[in-house]
Amino acid sequence: MAEDGVRIAAPAISAFIADAMAAVGLPPADAAKVAELMTEADLVGADAHGIFRLPQYVRRIKAGGVNPRADITVEKTAPATAMVDGDNGMGHLVMQRVADTAIGLAKDNGVAWVGARWSNHSGAAGVYAAMTLPHDMIGIYGVVANANHMPPWGGAENLLSTNPIAISVPAGEEPPVVLDIATSVVSYGTVKAHKLQGKPMPEGWMIDARDGKPVTDAAKSEHGLLLPIGGHKGSGLALVIGLLAGTLNGAAFGREVVDFNADDESTCNTGHFMIALDVKRFLLIEMFKAEIDRQLRDLRSSPTLPGVDRIRLPGEQRVARHAERARDGVPVFPEVVAQLDKLAGELKIKPLRGR
Repeated sequence: MAEDGVRIAAPAISAFIADAMAAVGLPPADAAKVAELMTEADLVGADAHGIFRLPQYVRRIKAGGVNPRADITVEKTAPATAMVDGDNGMGHLVMQRVADTAIGLAKDNGVAWVGARWSNHSGAAGVYAAMTLPHDMIGIYGVVANANHMPPWGGAENLLSTNPIAISVPAGEEPPVVLDIATSVVSYGTVKAHKLQGKPMPEGWMIDARDGKPVTDAAKSEHGLLLPIGGHKGSGLALVIGLLAGTLNGAAFGREVVDFNADDESTCNTGHFMIALDVKRFLLIEMFKAEIDRQLRDLRSSPTLPGVDRIRLPGEQRVARHAERARDGVPVFPEVVAQLDKLAGELKIKPLRGR
């Protein structure tokens, strides 16, 4: 995370993103929604998926790779299923529609599965999984990431994406469980952040396709292979998520995936899926939340290994970090601020630090 970065107030970040999106052709309401979701990623600590991504998004819109005025449509295919066609629009807008559709169907049917095709990069997976929480639902989100950086297990060709998965589970007094992980050891956004800052990568993130040796120079990352979490298990998980989010939806997977880091003009046809599960179809919501609280407290209070100060659970720092950054500002890499200053000049909008 960019904890040592320049602190910028969240409203200033959101306003800057909205102005930038409007400057490249998004309708005002769409620009505001994209800004809201990107800023949310920064507030919860997904620093490689918020305003960090803005210059690339603007570049792709200007090059014609993304449709700024997409007509996003929903086809209900059965009582509990639907397909969203993103019309090559911003992935944030597509995923908002997917989440809204899944929540609505789950209210009626107890569960919903909604797929999406013809979308684009949508930022942090956990932002969308967590959209079910105010409705006392469990959310599960998967996506084919927008570049292949990982080979199938034992392979030397990047045919799999980092294919993240995010799962949210509501709780009572405890922070909700929000698991948001790439199926690679690290997200490629984090690799890009290291490259931007000129920082070395730890061994164990990437290996060289030619000799299998570690790659620690982020400037050479385009020639490396990201490693999966858990060896062959992570590789298998990336494969399955890719099939469910990509192939099942008629979206890109494998060799069809466009590297949006290197290609600003081609249509990505990114695929996503979202599952919403209404808890009260199984237990009274009060009973469920109380039991989740009990289980989380039991896990947190269990003995630790030598040298471990405390047990951390997925999502427990999310609420505190959101509150702290909303109060004190979002830390933004200085190198990113410099990029945004240049972008402001190109788009003729007010600079970020002047807001």
